[in-house]
Amino acid sequence: LFVGDLDKVVNLLLSLSGRLARVETALGSLGPHTPLSCPQLALREKQRLLVAQLEDAKELKEHVGRREEAVGAMVARYLPAEHLQDYQHFVKMKSALIAEQRELEEKIKLGQEQLRCLRESLGQASKDC
Repeated sequence: LFVGDLDKVVNLLLSLSGRLARVETALGSLGPHTPLSCPQLALREKQRLLVAQLEDAKELKEHVGRREEAVGAMVARYLPAEHLQDYQHFVKMKSALIAEQRELEEKIKLGQEQLRCLRESLGQASKDC
């Protein structure tokens, strides 16, 4: 259960961080001197909500961290030292691998989007000739 919760919390943190970054990028592209508009107000509200959700997710991560310590102490009583090190390595790598997987998925998504745009622009160029 602990590992499943760790997986969910790490994915939640990554998801919220990514969404917040996209909102902040969109706000940044509007420029600092852009008069307030409905889309900008909506983006600012979304940003406010995402920041609050990210803070909540960080609290969940802290809770999972405390559970990790409790579960680790319990597991240490039953596993030999070699297996305990394997368990600790697994827990440590789980979060890192989830983050790496998410990063690779984002790169694939970006590459696919760039490829689609390139194909569209090539299609437009051949129609113009």
